[in-house]
Amino acid sequence: MPSTDSPLLTSLRSPRVVAARRLAKRSQRGKERRFLAEGPQAVREAVAFGRLPGSGEHAVVEVYATVEAAERHPGIVEAALAEGLPVLTATDEVIAEICDTVTPQGIVALCRFIDTPFADVLAARPRLVAVLAHVRDPGNAGTVLRTADAAGADAVVLTDASVDLYNPKAVRASVGSLFHLPVAVGVPVEEAIGRLREAGVRVLAADGAGERDLDQELDEGTLGAPGAWVFGNEAWGLPEETRALTDEVVRVPIHGHAESLNLATAAAVCLYASARAQRSPGGCRAAG
Repeated sequence: MPSTDSPLLTSLRSPRVVAARRLAKRSQRGKERRFLAEGPQAVREAVAFGRLPGSGEHAVVEVYATVEAAERHPGIVEAALAEGLPVLTATDEVIAEICDTVTPQGIVALCRFIDTPFADVLAARPRLVAVLAHVRDPGNAGTVLRTADAAGADAVVLTDASVDLYNPKAVRASVGSLFHLPVAVGVPVEEAIGRLREAGVRVLAADGAGERDLDQELDEGTLGAPGAWVFGNEAWGLPEETRALTDEVVRVPIHGHAESLNLATAAAVCLYASARAQRSPGGCRAAG
């Protein structure tokens, strides 16, 4: 294992440990603009993210790892040290105190906020965007973010009524994808939809109440243009006033007997449909 040259953190009352544990609260995360990324995949991607645009500070403040975890993941430790980041060894008890999970994986990174201003998302002329409106479940938010990353989306937008991007469960559910694509937060849904449309992005509401279905969109070739999907609350979907702001309300067709699809599954179907259409001959990515 590469030498971390740091004393072993053993005390649960250490100022570092106490400060990290406080980040379990949203208010504290917002005040300090810091959050925790747990597990080897998240820490690896956090270290690889590099420095924040503008400030020049690294996204990672420091890394905590048990001796066993550091030995199990030497590449992460080497990468962090190569970036000049402190890597602090800690006991299992200290890591358990810091982490939100019942069975932590022994390594966690203290990170700075990395969200992107919505204006920067628009300036990059996105061709596929996922907008989370009124999404309250952190696991769903993180899973949609991961799905958007996998589908090759250009950005994700969390409206001001949605869950905190840096909620530990959301960060964990993204499995590192949080560090892969721009994410704008705290945008009013009216502003998000309006400005995307002004930027030439066709905005579709994914909702079971849609008069059109996804098969029609695919058959008619309308998904090849720059597009954004708006996904609503897990329990009650999108309110009528939000649906009215979009260009079209589209439902995912249910060909079997299932009552509905959950949010993350519906998002995967919609985002991949757009990604496939955009990569087909004549789609916006082919043209670009």
